[in-house]
Amino acid sequence: MDTKIFEPGYYTEEDLRGVGFKSLGRNVAISKNCTILGIPNISIGDNVRIDSYCSIFATGSGFLTLGSYIHIGGYSALSAGSGIVMEDFSGLSQGVKIYSRTDDYSGKFLTNPTVPQQYTGVVEGQVSLGKHVIVGAGSVILPGTTIGEGASVGAMSLVTKDLDEWNVYFGSPAKKLKRRSKELLILEEQLVANKENT
Repeated sequence: MDTKIFEPGYYTEEDLRGVGFKSLGRNVAISKNCTILGIPNISIGDNVRIDSYCSIFATGSGFLTLGSYIHIGGYSALSAGSGIVMEDFSGLSQGVKIYSRTDDYSGKFLTNPTVPQQYTGVVEGQVSLGKHVIVGAGSVILPGTTIGEGASVGAMSLVTKDLDEWNVYFGSPAKKLKRRSKELLILEEQLVANKENT
């Protein structure tokens, strides 16, 4: 039996070049079973991989900006209707959900996208992940939040407000546990230096 029938594979930058992304870098791999809407509003840097069953929505006035050296784990969802930015070396583990728009759950408004806008109370705001941010599996990030450079968010956390740089967070809602090491910055320097020398 040919096991390749279970391997959907990845589109490469050559496959994606003429698709219509706002910008597309080098060494980009996107799993063939992802759902991506709003391609003209999506910018992708170099060395980016998006794994299986991810859903990305950047339609209308929305946008998604991915820097370089970014990984988005399988089953993640990025609802970028009000914008999502992920800076260089940031990453999402499996099943992370980022919402730049969400319904009002108070009961004061009707909910869901089938209802005309004047009857809803959608909460919205750009979500930004700084350089070297890492978000653990199953975490949820709500609209209008900024996760500062070097912050890490533990698995199954709920991010409801801005998180400071170079701290480790965990919980629902996410709370600061301790400082995060900056030793990885030395490795970044080495990687960049090696790349320039090749």
